[in-house]
Amino acid sequence: MLLSELLLDVQYAGSYKDCEISGITSDSRLVKEGSVFVCIKGARFDGHEKAKEAVEKGAVCVIVQERVGVENEILVENTRSAYALICANYYGRPAERLKLIGVTGTNGKTTITCLIKGMLEYTGEKAGLIGTIQNEVDDMHFPAKYTTPDPLEPHLMFKRMADAGCKYVVMEVSSHALDQHRLDGCRFESAIFTNLTQDHLDYHGTMENYFEAKKKLFSMCNNAIIDIDDEYGARLYEEVSCPKWSYSIKKDAADYTAYNVAFTISGSSFEMVSKGNIGRVKFCMPGEFSAANALAAGVCSLTLGMDFGEMIDALNHSKGVKGRAEILDTDTDYTIIRDYAHSPDSIEQILKTVKGFAPGRVVILFGCAGNRDRTKRKLMAKAASDYADYVILTSDNPRDEDPERIIEDAKPGLNPKTPCKIITDRYEAIKWALKNAKKDDVLLLAGKGHEDYQALDFGTIYFDESEIVKELLEKAEGK
Repeated sequence: MLLSELLLDVQYAGSYKDCEISGITSDSRLVKEGSVFVCIKGARFDGHEKAKEAVEKGAVCVIVQERVGVENEILVENTRSAYALICANYYGRPAERLKLIGVTGTNGKTTITCLIKGMLEYTGEKAGLIGTIQNEVDDMHFPAKYTTPDPLEPHLMFKRMADAGCKYVVMEVSSHALDQHRLDGCRFESAIFTNLTQDHLDYHGTMENYFEAKKKLFSMCNNAIIDIDDEYGARLYEEVSCPKWSYSIKKDAADYTAYNVAFTISGSSFEMVSKGNIGRVKFCMPGEFSAANALAAGVCSLTLGMDFGEMIDALNHSKGVKGRAEILDTDTDYTIIRDYAHSPDSIEQILKTVKGFAPGRVVILFGCAGNRDRTKRKLMAKAASDYADYVILTSDNPRDEDPERIIEDAKPGLNPKTPCKIITDRYEAIKWALKNAKKDDVLLLAGKGHEDYQALDFGTIYFDESEIVKELLEKAEGK
């Protein structure tokens, strides 16, 4: 590819000598002969400091937002935005061959994206998925590291999806990705807003900044689907200018509402109602939040061309999502559920749901993440101890933070009326929880969900809670 082709539709200043390029990167360690190096200014590192080194390693062009004085220097207003555009150009703008569906919000993104992909496939369409659990090209699965990855990766995935015959791509869109311009140049057919509760304030600083980051998606879409039960969703609905549809499990004024929501340990049921239409939904995941997620997926499917009856049928054939209110298959007289809940609101919501069907005690095992927003730790502890009958406070992904310090941050939020056991080592905490579980208990393993690892100060270890539970139960039975 020629450098001039790579810069198509990129606004820049300066001149350059056109030439063939061998690749593009924003990581100075990956620069090779013929590369284009994009200088990204981050919170801890400024790529502009590596511009001259990149040229010495063979970079034929350096893209900057501040002059550094190297040959073939291209000046742009924002290198993050320019990087997203040249990544699209590098792979031939594959997103233009697809219909993109984006889901953003604090909670519900993974469930909704999986639901929409499944519903599209149920009706005979080919679809790809980019998400927290994994990336999927039709029926091929690839591991995922970030909710919305570096711009080079999604455009490569878009190309693979388009080449495989996919018509749609359903993707989780993080606030970080929007704030860092990773999806600039993409146009979404439909975008969903689920909710906004305290999370990622270590990055955004304030809830207002967090909201404004999420809001950017709705300047990039043709149709907006918004949960107006959420305070920020109601505000967003008033502020967006594109065609929009509201959904709610509480408000009759919404375009689509869930009535008579009921749930058991095996799922939820409700009537989905709009002007002129009503359909009975039996959905395989429990809780009001699951009903809201199903509503969002259903409304989105309508914006993609499904008729109402077809949409209801597709929802009723939906499958559960790994690590989301997932009941583990165990031969015990109590129930074990694993869920990704890792914020105060998500812990509250899953516990309220479990309380609705638990025949005995509700026991929650949870921890708080390291190198993340410290202010939410005591709020997570408060939610856990306010809604559970017993709390086991342990570690999540401490990363390079002291696990004991993380627990100390959480402890002030604990309700003194709720019994609590503190075991720092998560494996030992699960072992203790299984040993002390009583008949009819529901044990909720919160925070890890689908994750099969734990991030510690010395590195990442394999840690799949479904396997750990199975192993510990077998050991207890002497197998």
